[in-house]
Amino acid sequence: MNKLWTGTLALSIAALLLARQSAAQDSSQGTGVSCPVDHDHLVDILKKSVKPSGGPSNGGLDNHEWAAVVNRQGIVCAIAFSGTKPDDQWRGCQAIAAEKANTANAFSLKDKAMATANLYTGAQPGGFLFGAASSNPPIPDTINAGQSQDFGTQHDPMIGKQVGGVIVFGGGVALYDGNGIVGALGVSGDSSCADHNVAWRVRHLLGLDHIPSGVNPNMKDAIIYDIGPDGKSPSGFGHPKCNGKEDQIAVDLGAGVSGNVVR
Repeated sequence: MNKLWTGTLALSIAALLLARQSAAQDSSQGTGVSCPVDHDHLVDILKKSVKPSGGPSNGGLDNHEWAAVVNRQGIVCAIAFSGTKPDDQWRGCQAIAAEKANTANAFSLKDKAMATANLYTGAQPGGFLFGAASSNPPIPDTINAGQSQDFGTQHDPMIGKQVGGVIVFGGGVALYDGNGIVGALGVSGDSSCADHNVAWRVRHLLGLDHIPSGVNPNMKDAIIYDIGPDGKSPSGFGHPKCNGKEDQIAVDLGAGVSGNVVR
């Protein structure tokens, strides 16, 4: 009886330790998917970073935005929107935000970050990444699943799944804590230049901007506005300017640089 009791106790302790380990790996969504960002915290930070009715502007159309986070394994683990309901943002940008996060995560390394904005020039005809945008199409069963009332909540149907997709314009940035890359963030819903500015703000407020290095030697994975009238980017990582003041706002934020970049 004593041996049986001891064996039962040992199994109970083992089960308890396993449960605690699993809980520690779970994200705040309770989905069993590890995530560098808590959903409610992401919502709060996104709303503070997107201020269409006042406060510091991000340029563009001052639209509400979607934000999506993937973990380092490329699994969608958090999705949020800045408005009060899903229809307050461009609905098509929910999937684009997730694809931007997927892209920044896929093209960034522990020691070098690559924002989606840094991929634009290389992905053009003749560029060193030409064809990348169509190399990994989004997964239809992921982006078209679920009920609309769950979009942007802790129960968003994309959470726990890989979304795929490669986006080669602004709005996606890798996330780094003090130990290295932990995933990526995608923001979409406005001009690609404004999306980059919002993503930069959100990442900073999340405290996940410990960027080790990037293609821009001075500003790491900042957006580079150096495409000239001839369509060429001296840095090789340039992004076109949008129609508003996004480029100047990016400079003010430390999120971008205009003109040639010394490499």
